[in-house]
Amino acid sequence: MTNGTFKLRPELPTISVIGWLKANLFSSWGNSILTLVGAMISVWLVWSVLDWAVLRAVFSGSDGSTCRVAGAGACWPFVAHKFQLFMYGRYPGEEIWRVNLTYMLALAGLVPLMLPGVGGKLWLSIYMLVVFPVIAFFLLTGAEWLGLENVATEMWGGLLVTLVVACVGIAASFPIGIILALARRSELPLIRWLAIGFIEFVRGVPLVTVLFFASVMLPLFLPENVTFDKLLRALIGVALFSAAYLAEVVRGGLQAIPRGQFEAADALGLSYPQKMGLIVLPQALKLVIPGIVNSFIALFKDTSLVLIIGVFDLLGIVQQGISSDAKWFSPQTAATGYVFAAFVFWMFCFGMSRYSVWLERRLDTGHKS
Repeated sequence: MTNGTFKLRPELPTISVIGWLKANLFSSWGNSILTLVGAMISVWLVWSVLDWAVLRAVFSGSDGSTCRVAGAGACWPFVAHKFQLFMYGRYPGEEIWRVNLTYMLALAGLVPLMLPGVGGKLWLSIYMLVVFPVIAFFLLTGAEWLGLENVATEMWGGLLVTLVVACVGIAASFPIGIILALARRSELPLIRWLAIGFIEFVRGVPLVTVLFFASVMLPLFLPENVTFDKLLRALIGVALFSAAYLAEVVRGGLQAIPRGQFEAADALGLSYPQKMGLIVLPQALKLVIPGIVNSFIALFKDTSLVLIIGVFDLLGIVQQGISSDAKWFSPQTAATGYVFAAFVFWMFCFGMSRYSVWLERRLDTGHKS
């Protein structure tokens, strides 16, 4: 109390900009030297990128001759000329509206589902998990009874394949990973051993091996008249591979739940599904949000490995565009294409990372970033 009035909260000390710099960046000779060296390196990196990507870059041209001049930077006409190829692969140009419509339908359900203030989460979940996949399947592959031309998955490519593999992999691996985590903690030996065997086997081999097996070896064990689409094989391989890693992330969250939570649920007479679905799993998943998102980001980047089985994702189609079109050959063409692909991958991965941080703060998981 001061002069008969109450202070609701203590006054925070104000620090000037110079004071903050002195306390955090120039508090000692060693910190001052590191700060100056770091600043010089940062300025050099930013200037180098701007010089190559903007100041010396080529922004117009119909072939690679405009990018073959001495001292030229990024060859952006190559990206502009190949942009449709990078986004859709060899999907028929007159049918691209179907891909764009699929994207819009996905955003129409995903955005409100991810925003806490929007109601109707149950119906949005049903739409995204049941209705939308069916609509997307017929839109992308086609259906004669709907008047949509059939487009084989061999025609797909670029960002379309990257998003299809990543989204299907995330949507399928998440529930499978939870089931595997619960199975590994099961009191039934057979179920526990099967889960442990699957997880340890998948985590012991690289994704390239899983994709190679799904594409080349799996058909050898099937009847001659039974075939699987190449993209479907990649989706199955990626989903199962990611599920094994997600299972260990979820298991870590389950082990972090105090034993009293399990005992309290048992004392209330809850069944096993009720105990896990209403009490244990919500707490466990909240604790391992960073690990889950990290697995999703790794899965998104690993989509580039589907090139090993002849499925051209964004990176694969960029490589194909660089090597197959001699008209655009120049010293800067390859670097420009790879920088464009890297920026697209970074944009999606950074977005998932920032959403994870926001979600952690909203759920109050103790995140301090």
